[in-house]
Amino acid sequence: MAIWDRIVAAVLELNVGWRDVVDILIMSYLLYRLIILIRGTRAEQLVKGLIVLLLAMIISDQSGLDALHWTLRQTMTVGLIAIPIVFQPELRRALEHLGRGKIFKTTYFSWSDQDFESMLDELTKAIPVLVKKRIGALIVIERTTGLKEYVDTGIPVEGIVTAELLVNIFFPRSPLHDGAVIIQGNQIVAAGCYLPLTEDPDLGKELGTRHRAAIGITENSDALAIIISEETGIISVAHDGILTRYLDEKKLRAVLTDLLSPERKEGLNLWSWRNNK
Repeated sequence: MAIWDRIVAAVLELNVGWRDVVDILIMSYLLYRLIILIRGTRAEQLVKGLIVLLLAMIISDQSGLDALHWTLRQTMTVGLIAIPIVFQPELRRALEHLGRGKIFKTTYFSWSDQDFESMLDELTKAIPVLVKKRIGALIVIERTTGLKEYVDTGIPVEGIVTAELLVNIFFPRSPLHDGAVIIQGNQIVAAGCYLPLTEDPDLGKELGTRHRAAIGITENSDALAIIISEETGIISVAHDGILTRYLDEKKLRAVLTDLLSPERKEGLNLWSWRNNK
């Protein structure tokens, strides 16, 4: 108890109020979220580089190396100005996460149980056919983040999701088989859509354009993407920039239900089958 008494006495001597405690907790949480946001991205390496420069600038100042200190200080000044440009993808992702909060929740991701079950049944009927025939496919399901800018790059379809329609769209001789299908609710709104490619340098070389586009769209939105490999027939799912591979029809249906069901439970561990990257 004597140790705790000393700690309490030290805190009282510093005149720390409850506002200071709340301020520290908020800043700690924001710093934690920032670390989570940039972890595994190019920004992580850039932050490490800035920390090295900062330490070198402090050491050069303390050591009296005026020329080196001046050079490093000017470099840091330019670096701070360049941060919003260099970190643009991460800043955009952070703002999108804020926009997806419950306060600003949109109605895009709101379908009935019947529509959801119908869409899920048609998807799980189409995918085994695509796998068996080795037909490559990329299917994006919109959630709360609108995908209109990507829908506009494709050909409007505006058709109810059916297994037959999906198979015909991705059939190799179809004019719409290149690009992605985008689904809103139980409707295919467009096909042949162009998606942003991920810039993750650590992604496996065996993954092609479809997989990179699937990861890219889920890095830029909360959409879910289903990929069928043309070469191997492997079923994969991308969500939140994470690629989950080697799913069978049963596991795929479970993942889709967990992520998209109107009655889904928050905080559920959805990626117990993760075999990514």
